[in-house]
Amino acid sequence: MDLGRFPIISILEDMLEVPEEHNEKNRNNPSRVYMRDAKAMAATPADVIEQPNAYAFVVDMPGIKGDEIKVQIENENVLVVSGERQRVNKENDGVKYVRMERRMGKFMRKFQLPENTDLDKISAVCNDGVLKVTVQKLPPPEPKKPKTIQVQVA
Repeated sequence: MDLGRFPIISILEDMLEVPEEHNEKNRNNPSRVYMRDAKAMAATPADVIEQPNAYAFVVDMPGIKGDEIKVQIENENVLVVSGERQRVNKENDGVKYVRMERRMGKFMRKFQLPENTDLDKISAVCNDGVLKVTVQKLPPPEPKKPKTIQVQVA
C-alpha cells in the first residue's frame, strides 16, 4: 500500500522530519526543501528602497548576528539574503518554554536586481537586528551626440 498518496501522511512525515529519500519518489508534492524555502521567504519581512544612486534592501533579522547572515548574488542578477536562527534549548536546566512564538530555523529572501545595478559595488551592514544591503546604480549611459556630415558641393 502506497501511503505517500495520503496528504496526512505527507504532513506527518514533514512534522517528524522523516528523511526525504524515504519517500520522495512516491510523492507528487513539492519537495520539502522547496517548501522550507518558501516558508522562509514568506516569514522574512523586507523593504526595498530606490535612492537616486542606489537600491537599498532592508531586512529585519532580530537576534541574528552579522556573521550568521549570508548575502550572495546568484545568476548575475538575484540578490539572496539567507541564514538560520538557532533554537536555544534550556530544558536541560529545568526550564521549559511555555509559549514559543518567535520563528526559528532558516530564513531567506531573494530579490531580482534591476539591469542598472553595479554588482561590484554592494555593501551589507547589520545594525540592531536590521540588515541593510546597498547596491549602487550604474551611471546612465551618455546620450549619443548627433554626427555632422560635411556636405560637398559637386
